[in-house]
Amino acid sequence: MKTLERVTADTTADEVATIVHNDGACIIEDLVDPSLLEQVAAEVMEHVEKTPGSNNDFGGMQTRRTGGLAGRSPAVRQLLMHPLILGAGTKIMSEAPSIQINNTEIISIGPGETLQPLHRDQDVWAYPFPPGFEPEFSVIWPISDFTVENGATRLVLGSHRRGRRDAIPEEETQQATMSKGSVLIWTGSLYHGGGANKSDSVRHALNLAYCLGWLRQEENQYLAVPHEVAATLDPELLKLMGYARGGLGLGNAVDRGDPMGVFDPELLRPGFIDPNLIGEYRSASASAVPVVSISN
Repeated sequence: MKTLERVTADTTADEVATIVHNDGACIIEDLVDPSLLEQVAAEVMEHVEKTPGSNNDFGGMQTRRTGGLAGRSPAVRQLLMHPLILGAGTKIMSEAPSIQINNTEIISIGPGETLQPLHRDQDVWAYPFPPGFEPEFSVIWPISDFTVENGATRLVLGSHRRGRRDAIPEEETQQATMSKGSVLIWTGSLYHGGGANKSDSVRHALNLAYCLGWLRQEENQYLAVPHEVAATLDPELLKLMGYARGGLGLGNAVDRGDPMGVFDPELLRPGFIDPNLIGEYRSASASAVPVVSISN
């Protein structure tokens, strides 16, 4: 069975993307200082404690999922914008001309939690994307060190190349054990699931997902982050949250104005399209990775 590959923080985006294309996932070890994840915990734990638990087996009967993190945590905003993650992710998603945040959440797996059913993140759209086309990628940053005992994420390496499957033997999974400061990145077509927590403490992790700019987000960032908070954020983060066109004519504001005009009125003038974008989108479309036909 293929072993989950681990690389160092100086690995290039191209190298990370190649591993994910081949295997479906990769761990980048010690990518950030662990103190940044401790800051995340300090900023969001009060919200985690107020979050109700799941009431079904898929979500986990002993698991909490706390979202809206772009609005709640400055440290999460830093991680959302990490250049290596965004660089590798753009290449994983077929050189996407635009990407956006798909979901943000703290996943807190409590003691006694059982195995989460294996699943693919891309199935949230309930659409049969063709093999080789990647609309989404995710990362998970441990807030608690990931161990076999506390429920480290399980992965089925290579499953992104096999298409949809009804059942996968547990023997095909392996766990992504890693320390705080490292990160797991995987593609939306890879089967994976949370592990069983056999320890006596909660396993906290920060899960951030990204998708193509023209897809509907799993977490609606316009509602998850209050407008008064969004107005204070970095423009590049706002674009990643969805306050940017997903294409030349996708997501227009009033009279076909730029949606970023919500925060910069100059951009909201009727029919405004930055001429630089025309060349960028045409170039991205021409250089996009073609859909690959993969046999089982």
